[in-house]
Formats: sequence, C-alpha cells, structure tokens
Amino acid sequence: MKKNTLVIGASLNPTRYSNIAIKRLIGREIKTSAVGLRKGKVLGVVIEAEKIKFNDIDTVTLYLNSERQKEYYDYIISLKPQRVIFNPGTENTAFYELLKENGIKSEIACTLVLLSTNQY
Repeated sequence: MKKNTLVIGASLNPTRYSNIAIKRLIGREIKTSAVGLRKGKVLGVVIEAEKIKFNDIDTVTLYLNSERQKEYYDYIISLKPQRVIFNPGTENTAFYELLKENGIKSEIACTLVLLSTNQY
C-alpha cells in the first residue's frame, strides 16, 4: 500500500518542481494532497490555499524556502507525518530539530529523484 503524501508549496505552474512532483506522485498511484498559495487542480489533485487538516499523511514534501516554512511548523507537526522531505533549496536546520523533538523524521532529498530511483 502506498502512503499518502502532502505537497506543501504546490504550484499550478507546470514548470515548477512542485507541480512536476504532484504529477509523478499521481503517476505512481500515490495518494496526493497539496497546499499552495493559489487554489486550483493538477491532474485532479486539489491545491488548497488554506492549511487543511488532512488525515493519514505519511510524507510531507516541502517546496518552500526556510523563511516561508516558519508559518507551517505547527501545521506540519499537527499532521503527524512519518517524514518530511526537504527538497533542494528548502534546507532548514531549525525545523529539522523541531521535527526530531516531535518524533518526525526529516529527509534532505529530492522527491523527483526518490521517485525516479524507486526509493520513495
């Protein structure tokens, strides 16, 4: 069974990595949810513009820089994911520590590479 993933920093722009990640997650039949600045849809995945309380999120994959992540700390921790993937450009030592304190694994990796190498 494939685990649920939440993409934070999701974009409607097809050239953005978050948009590509949504498409590849769906292509791998991974249940995907998304939160971004603008509401919309990518391959049937609704991008919410608000911090929705999703259930059973296994993985959060981040596409926000460290400064923009601050407003999401409590939200992400409240979802109780198993792991948070910090994609290139999202590295954040302070958030790694908060996640660790809350029993959440942080992974510095690229979601697209993990998917393409069957390591997701």
